[in-house]
Amino acid sequence: MEGQVCNIGIERKLTEPCSIVIFGASGDLTARKLIPAFYHLCKDGLMPPAFRIIGFARREKSDETWRKELRVALDQFSRTKPVDDGLWNNFAGNLFYCVGNVTDAAAYAKLEQKLNSFQNPKLRHNLLFYLATQPSQFGQIIEQLHNARLLHKEVGEGWQRLVIEKPFGHDLASAKTLNNELTRFAHERQVCRIDHYLGKETVQNILMFRFSNSIFEELWNRESVDHVQITVSEKLGVGDRGGYYEEAGALRDMVQNHMLQVLALVSMEPPVSLEAESIRDEKVKLLKSIRPLTAADFAKQIVRGQYFAGTVDGQPRPGYRQEAKVKPDSNVETYMALKLFIDNWRWSGVPFYLRTGKYLPMSASEVRIQFRPTPNVLFAAECGKKLDPNALTLRLQPNEGISLRFNGKVPGMSLGVRPVRMHFSYDAEFGAYTPEAYERLLLEAIAGDATLFIRRDEVETAWQIVDSIRDGWHGKPLTNREFYAAGTWGPMAADELLAQSGHAWHEPLVIK
Repeated sequence: MEGQVCNIGIERKLTEPCSIVIFGASGDLTARKLIPAFYHLCKDGLMPPAFRIIGFARREKSDETWRKELRVALDQFSRTKPVDDGLWNNFAGNLFYCVGNVTDAAAYAKLEQKLNSFQNPKLRHNLLFYLATQPSQFGQIIEQLHNARLLHKEVGEGWQRLVIEKPFGHDLASAKTLNNELTRFAHERQVCRIDHYLGKETVQNILMFRFSNSIFEELWNRESVDHVQITVSEKLGVGDRGGYYEEAGALRDMVQNHMLQVLALVSMEPPVSLEAESIRDEKVKLLKSIRPLTAADFAKQIVRGQYFAGTVDGQPRPGYRQEAKVKPDSNVETYMALKLFIDNWRWSGVPFYLRTGKYLPMSASEVRIQFRPTPNVLFAAECGKKLDPNALTLRLQPNEGISLRFNGKVPGMSLGVRPVRMHFSYDAEFGAYTPEAYERLLLEAIAGDATLFIRRDEVETAWQIVDSIRDGWHGKPLTNREFYAAGTWGPMAADELLAQSGHAWHEPLVIK
């Protein structure tokens, strides 16, 4: 008999009529991600019963011109093809365009006039502002919205929320400054700091897997776990993002947000409830439990790397220093590996290894929980290192699922032992689509559920960790041990990082 589905809370988010204003509406994010996400929410019957989407940008366009541009983009980026013409026509009737500069008060007056033209009062007062602009403009936009009486910090008619994209600053000091700007005219509860990684189905499933399965939660501690490996590998190089990468590097681009988010979800304590603040409280507590790095620790626990020319899938690839907008003597890291310790009761003494990089052999994200080996008697005594330790792998992408590795007897007359795996695949089990991360996150923002958004203290704690790492290598040039050929798994120093504890990196699991 198949198990029954238990829906936690409300299966369909309760959403009120609202207007969504996208600042930076002529940018790539709007065409590639935001409008396709809203279209699919509409197609799935998840948008509010009444809504309007207003694009705000400097370029001169009419409503109809913007709609035609977005239809061309949707044909390219929709996750379902072909686009339903009837649905699009109904959806497009809710799209409007407002020309204006973010520093021009008159443009906000024009925006207010557009909103006031909507007859439904909830469309005038329930407002979601999506800031798809440079972070340097956030403060200006929020102040102008406040001055135009479109954003209210105090409780008033309807609700207003701000959605902002990463990066949330470039270090701790700038993150604090940005957060102060955001909360000058809005409460923290009105701010949705969006990290698309948290919208992925499998990232969310980490908590479900951990806290709804007693057989695994009993093992999720220092008594059973030997170490944990978190890998986020990218097959592509920096491409045309050389200028951005010169400022960010792998540490700021991936570790400060995506990787520390996954680490927190994998290792946090059970929240007291499924309410947003309870979950976010535990994530912050976990990040604050990460052991600070001393100068002596730094050389033994942190590795950076940079790719030089190599081949990926048999095709030649340039080195990072040969990429467009990259300095010829750049020391910016395109690879990071870290060995972190969590100083709490559950994880005391268990190393957590994190790695991410560009131009690695495959694009994959996974978490590998490696359990302690069996005592050196019976099979372990006979097989030695050939007896593989048990491991649980959470495959975040691609081929989302979970795999359990254990030892089994090889059929035959001899007593042969070989590691085998049990695989769970989302596609095979549920046979359903996985919604795009932006669809889920936008729906949560409209519904006012903050669970998947990052709180101020979480951002600042993560930056504190990252700043200490950057300080450790400040002014130090890359060494030969820190370079790696494009198409390989990283620099020699990364292998040595694990070898000093008797561990080795495991390549991401490929399920065909």
